[in-house]
Amino acid sequence: MSLLPTYARFDVEFVRGEGMRLWDADGNEYLDCLTGISVSSVGHCHPAVVEAIRDQAGRLMHVSNLFYTEPMTRLAERLSRSSLGGGVFFANSGAEANEAALKLVRKRRQGGDVVVLHGGFHGRTYGALSATPQESKQAPFAPLVPGFRAVEPTAGAVAAAVDERTAAVVLEVVQGESGVHVVGDDVLRAAREACDAHGAALVFDEIQTGMGRTGSLWAYQQTGVVPDALTTAKALGGGLPIGALVTGPALAEVFAPGDHGSTFAGGPVVARAALAVFDLLDDEALLARVRAQGERLRAALEELPGATAVRGRGLMVAFDVVDRSAPELAGRALREPRLVVNATGPQTLRLLPPLTAEQAQLDEAVARLGALLSAS
Repeated sequence: MSLLPTYARFDVEFVRGEGMRLWDADGNEYLDCLTGISVSSVGHCHPAVVEAIRDQAGRLMHVSNLFYTEPMTRLAERLSRSSLGGGVFFANSGAEANEAALKLVRKRRQGGDVVVLHGGFHGRTYGALSATPQESKQAPFAPLVPGFRAVEPTAGAVAAAVDERTAAVVLEVVQGESGVHVVGDDVLRAAREACDAHGAALVFDEIQTGMGRTGSLWAYQQTGVVPDALTTAKALGGGLPIGALVTGPALAEVFAPGDHGSTFAGGPVVARAALAVFDLLDDEALLARVRAQGERLRAALEELPGATAVRGRGLMVAFDVVDRSAPELAGRALREPRLVVNATGPQTLRLLPPLTAEQAQLDEAVARLGALLSAS
């Protein structure tokens, strides 16, 4: 195989998807509780997203960012109105959106440090990797970008780390890749207060939590803490690659022409797809259902044999397994009972089902997990 070995891929080739279901090349059907790591949050091949892509692909696919297109400007307006009310920079991924955020805060306070939290994950490009204080991910690629300070995710540690040299505090409201750990509201408040006191920017990485995953369009909306900027990606494109940096008014004029760019970002096809996703997910009835389904899912998981430390917010859920290997369980789940889940650590399984899932499908997923855990 010609692919570089950057992923420990499972020996499954998926060929078709619809809603919460996937089919492999041999015709086997699977229930998807990962959605491409929170990407296909409206389900696989949602008809509205597919139609938007088809229509736009037949009109205009690319002109570069030297010009405006209607889908790009309309999507920027919708992102801004739905969140912080400032400006938008489009990227092609979450890591690229975080790179844009890091450049923004460093331009605003040149030479300033960036405070990040242990357990956080912000991407694998050099700036984003430098903001990800995980030794296993950083060590092979040293030296990294200087000027990052990692602290424990506590209010006291964050408050003590911020001073007049700080360019920004960058954090996830829910730490996804380290196992779905909700950062306490007291930590978010401490970060907000410290940034205000020292003139630093507060940036929330909502790559995984944004677009309804936690039961509100943006996770920060449940916390009472408003950041100066946020980043988003994953679910935004409905399956196509897109990311965005969204600023509040105070940071909207920091970048000038030439400060940052991307050839493909915000192209008309992916922007049309994202607008279709917005129409589906920016819906209070759906978001209320996500919150209710999340509570029911976590309660059901707590009853499973060997499941412990069930946690999460909305339909962003994880649990630990006792005396068992989570990666081994994720592999076995693919073979039988044909369930797609994800191990984020040696003993942690993560579930990120579609936000459009029917309750019966989520109940079926729990039943399959129960069978898996009972048999191991």
